[in-house]
Amino acid sequence: MKRAFHQQVSSARAALTPDVHVNVDWAQHELFFRREMAKIYSRYTDTDQNLREVFHLLSEILGLNRGRLFIYDDNSGLLSIRCAYGLTEKEKARGILRPDEGVTGKVFVSGQMTIVQDIDSEPTYLWRSVARSAMPSGTTSMFFFPIVLDGKTRGVFCANRFRGISRNLTADIGIMHEVVGHIGQMLRVEELIAERVQTHTVALEHENRALRQALKHDTLKYGIYGDSGKVRTAIRQIEQVAASDVTVLLVGESGTGKELFANALHIASRRAEGKYIKMNCAAVPESLFESELFGHEKGAFTGAMTAKAGQFEQADNGTLFLDEISELPLNLQAKLLRVLQEKTIQRIGGRERAVNVRIIAATNQDLRQRVVEGRFRLDLFYRLYVVPIFLPSLRDRPEDIPILIQHFIEEANVAFQRRVHCSGDALAALIRYSWPGNVRQLQNVVNRLVLLSESPLVDAAEVAPILANEEGTTSAPAENPAPEPEKKWMGVPAARIEADDAQAILQALRQSDGNKSRAAQKLGLTLSQLVYRLRKFGLTSG
Repeated sequence: MKRAFHQQVSSARAALTPDVHVNVDWAQHELFFRREMAKIYSRYTDTDQNLREVFHLLSEILGLNRGRLFIYDDNSGLLSIRCAYGLTEKEKARGILRPDEGVTGKVFVSGQMTIVQDIDSEPTYLWRSVARSAMPSGTTSMFFFPIVLDGKTRGVFCANRFRGISRNLTADIGIMHEVVGHIGQMLRVEELIAERVQTHTVALEHENRALRQALKHDTLKYGIYGDSGKVRTAIRQIEQVAASDVTVLLVGESGTGKELFANALHIASRRAEGKYIKMNCAAVPESLFESELFGHEKGAFTGAMTAKAGQFEQADNGTLFLDEISELPLNLQAKLLRVLQEKTIQRIGGRERAVNVRIIAATNQDLRQRVVEGRFRLDLFYRLYVVPIFLPSLRDRPEDIPILIQHFIEEANVAFQRRVHCSGDALAALIRYSWPGNVRQLQNVVNRLVLLSESPLVDAAEVAPILANEEGTTSAPAENPAPEPEKKWMGVPAARIEADDAQAILQALRQSDGNKSRAAQKLGLTLSQLVYRLRKFGLTSG
């Protein structure tokens, strides 16, 4: 029994007599203490083991006994002993306090260091862990120091000081301040490592889940990354119409991947072995449109030094994708309509020839509204609007964002010869963003993150400024988003559109004092278009 008792207490305290440590070179003891402490702080193995070694040194070298660290638990709202030296496991288990209990609780709440000169005369000292009978006789003082991390008190460190020690009290307080500072650093390093492990784990889980989901579905055979219901619906519609030669109109905001879906339609069609020609109607100067679309013969106009086949001829027996179809000039709309009706084209300065071309058109505009404004032919609209397929915006399919991010990161790592990944917090920030520029904007942001990241793991702090900059440049979509068909396209009766058009015409005439030319200019119409509408609606300028 006596042997067990001696195992429970510090050897320094057990040997303590009234004259112990009187003739001690404390400077040498402190130097040895600090050297040993430096060895502990320079490594990271196990925080609790390192803390026990610190408390052991305090007791054996400096005579500051029974060191114990109380940590506050947010869930239980209690302080409990995480680590101690000189206490049995049962004594440690009894060390549980509310923040309003005892000297320890007072120090935790106040965040102020406290020194109790004599614990026997301190009424708020609870003797919760160690009974007084288990303590040596004589006066015992105690230090209580708050452990503060990031401006918040997280726990309390305390240790006994027996009156027989001849060390200066001020020296002990200085040592304790050093120890408490290092304890805070140990706990902070432990938290940072735990956060990094958790973040890396979350990132890997996202990566694995994204890859598994992507591989499960055959959208990848078209180069389209996404597993949302809206993406799968669009793919299913494309596959349903692929076998026919029906004209398809892809409708979606800028950056939703209309070109990818057009390419998917070509791949899925029986024309997959034929040519796939792309033309962006918004990128061709109006003066070159006819030549680009239909071609020209040598000498057909100044500068036509050789004959040239247009896009229709190049796409013969294949597919022609006309992107931004809303930007096609009015005079060419009639010629495009004729090609769709008669399956023939005519080069500038040449003769008619037959072509066998499947047309896929795309727009990010409300073509019906363009018709109302006189900027798009109604007959061409109905020729194109045979099978409309509406492509979802990225904000309508947030579940696809992790898959897309992983794909773009892999592409960027190869392109820029990097090995970068996103943390869980960074992924969360990217998923929360509204992406007004859709997939194209997401890809640009990911490329920027991979290229500019200074570490292999992109965290939320790196994402925040880039997204803030995006807010300044893409606070609203560059173009008017294509409306849902049931709301504006097919669900609005023609009578309603005509009534709105009539009101706009009357307002423009009133503002122009009845001058038809000025009213047409305000409406973006030619004079003949305005006169046609006046007759159609039975309106007068009066």
